[in-house]
Amino acid sequence: MTTYILILLSVIVFLLLVLIFRKPTVDISGLREDNARLRERLAERLGMLSQNAIELKNISGDIANFKDILMGNKQARGTFGERQLEDLVRDIMPPETYAFQSVLSTGVRPDCVIRLPYPPGDMVIDSKFPLESYNRILENKNDMGARKQFELDVRKHIDAIAEKYIISGVTAESAMMFIASESIFMELHTQFPDTIEYAAHKKVFIVSPATLWATLNTIRAILSDIKIKRVATKIKKELELLLADLGRLDERASKVDQHFALAQKDINDIQTSISKITPRAEKIREMDFGED
Repeated sequence: MTTYILILLSVIVFLLLVLIFRKPTVDISGLREDNARLRERLAERLGMLSQNAIELKNISGDIANFKDILMGNKQARGTFGERQLEDLVRDIMPPETYAFQSVLSTGVRPDCVIRLPYPPGDMVIDSKFPLESYNRILENKNDMGARKQFELDVRKHIDAIAEKYIISGVTAESAMMFIASESIFMELHTQFPDTIEYAAHKKVFIVSPATLWATLNTIRAILSDIKIKRVATKIKKELELLLADLGRLDERASKVDQHFALAQKDINDIQTSISKITPRAEKIREMDFGED
C-alpha cells in the first residue's frame, strides 16, 4: 500500500514538474502583425501631432500679426477696421444700398455710406477710433490722466463725425462710429457712460461688430418693407387706372347697346311698314283696270 502511494506521489510530482518547466507556445506571426499595426498607429499619431503643431504655429503667427495690427501703426489699424466694416456691410446689405469711400457734396470721403431714402437720408459709418489713448489705459488702469485723455480723444472724434458726416438736407440726422473690438465697445459703455451719453446727444451712435450686424439687418428689413410698399402703391395706382378704363369701357358698351337697340327698333319699324305695304301692293295688282 505504501509502495502504491509513493508511486502515485511520484507521478503527481512528475506531472507538476512537466507543467512548471513546459515552455508556452507563442504565435510569432501574430506578434509581428500586432507590431506592424502598432507602428502604423504610432506613425499616424505622430503625423497628426506634426500637423497640429504646424497649425498651432500658424495660429500663433496670426495672433502675433493681429496684435501688431491692433497695437502697431495707426494706418494698419485703420485698414483693419475699414476691412471689417466692409465685410459686415457686404454680407448683409444689398449692393445698391451702400457705397465705400464715396465723396459727399461737401468734399468729405466717409468710410461707408448706407443709402437710405430721404427722409432720413444717407447714413454715414466711420471706422476710425483713437486706440492709442485706450492702449495707455491698458498699460496703467489707475492712471487717471490717461483715462481723461482717452475720454477727451473719443469726444473729439465724435465731434468730428457729427461735423463732417451729419449734413442737413444731404445725409441723415445721425451717423455711426464703428469700433472693431467688442471688448473696447463694452469697456466704453461700462467705464465711460458719460461719453456714450455725449455721443447720443451729438446723434453719433457707437456700434461694435455685433450691434452693427443687428442694426444693418434692421435697416435691410426696413428697406425691404419700403420697397414692398412702393410696389404695392404702384399696383394700387395701376388698379385704379384699370378700374377707370373698365368704367369707360362699360359706358361705351352701354352707348353701343343703345345704338343697337335704336337700330333694331328702326329695323322693326321698317319691317312693319313693309308688312303694311305688301298687302296693299297685292290688292293693287289684283285690281281689274280693263284693257284697251
